[in-house]
Amino acid sequence: MTKPLRIGLMGAGAIGIQHLEALSMLENVEVVSIAGKEAPRIEDLATRYGIGHVCSDLPEMLSLREVEAVILCTPTPMHSDQAVLCLESGRHVLVEIPLADSLLGAQAVVQSQQRTGLVAMCAHTRRFNSGHRWLHERIERGAFVLRQLDVQTHFLRRSNLNALGQQRTWTDHLLWHHAAHTVDLFQYQTGEKVQVAHALQGPVHSELGVALDLSIQMKTGSGALCTLSLSFNNQGPFGSTFRYIGDGETYVARYDSLIDGCGAKIELDDQLLSGIAAQDQEFIAAIRELREPNASLASVMPCYQLLQELESQLI
Repeated sequence: MTKPLRIGLMGAGAIGIQHLEALSMLENVEVVSIAGKEAPRIEDLATRYGIGHVCSDLPEMLSLREVEAVILCTPTPMHSDQAVLCLESGRHVLVEIPLADSLLGAQAVVQSQQRTGLVAMCAHTRRFNSGHRWLHERIERGAFVLRQLDVQTHFLRRSNLNALGQQRTWTDHLLWHHAAHTVDLFQYQTGEKVQVAHALQGPVHSELGVALDLSIQMKTGSGALCTLSLSFNNQGPFGSTFRYIGDGETYVARYDSLIDGCGAKIELDDQLLSGIAAQDQEFIAAIRELREPNASLASVMPCYQLLQELESQLI
């Protein structure tokens, strides 16, 4: 029997819990350590998911010899430094999106991965959601030509709260976090790099220090277009909706569901795993098979290069 891959999970917020749930659905993997600043929450999760080791920080987790790989679910500003620390300690790493909040930070992680040769992956989860995977396969075999991707990413986050309504100690960012999903997905689905991109933002919030509204337009060399609207001011259904417009065909993807342009449900064959579970499964498989994973650092770097370009346009 294959020996379970032993994973440490750093961070126990909303996304960390989703990873724990996803990992519990996968075979031949064991979460052996969980770390976070809020001891009661960490201990509760360790009990709930049968995790034998709890600690407060990443260095303490990395001192545990049995940890072979780490999933980082920590605040965005920590991602780059912590990913490098994992790699330099000899651990494979899956970093929650975004890889970093600057191009320099992303490049530092890439350089560390190249030095160590370990598996390093960023959680560009849209690549793994069922509907997007179904469309990617159709695009690759020429059954669907993407002409325009229209995306709405809307939340109501006028204060530092996470998806569970819990207080955050850091500020989320529409460009470096939420736009990263679509910037990467658009290039991944078209198989092209964006050639033209424009960004506009609304007023900067006086307390949060970031704009709560953002608009991005992109165009590839073949002429495929993407229009992305992002807001932290939205009242209504939260999350992201992706409208794929082709030559007379239209599909609407929302996380792991897919409908056609008239609202009829598309039956998908691979809905047993959520996007996060499919993503975590790819990370584990790449480690076992000693190969580059989908959403490897090399494959997502065009996203961060474009985010840096877009940030330079914002005033």
